[in-house]
Amino acid sequence: MFPIWEQNIWHENHRMERPFFDADRHPETKVPLHRWRMLVKAAEWNSMDDVRLAAPNAKVLNGERARFEIAGGNFRMIVAFDFARGIAFIKFIGTHAEYDRINALTVSLF
Repeated sequence: MFPIWEQNIWHENHRMERPFFDADRHPETKVPLHRWRMLVKAAEWNSMDDVRLAAPNAKVLNGERARFEIAGGNFRMIVAFDFARGIAFIKFIGTHAEYDRINALTVSLF
């Protein structure tokens, strides 16, 4: 199981003070983000090949980062994986325009 870290706070059984991404402002992201979270929580991934098999539309950026399309591709999410510890770090979620302004290999907004 991959715990998901957001703002460096593991939130599986904890309430966060403030959300890492304001899904209330973007209600079209709520269901897709929930589905993605459930996929990752159930995953036992050991490499990017495992990520690619489970999420064929994900674009592998390097050995630890992948880009996921959210809400029909209207939003993009960058996730860094620590396969040895089984942790997924969400580094960025934003629109295509916001994504175009960041470096997907180094961004760390959360």
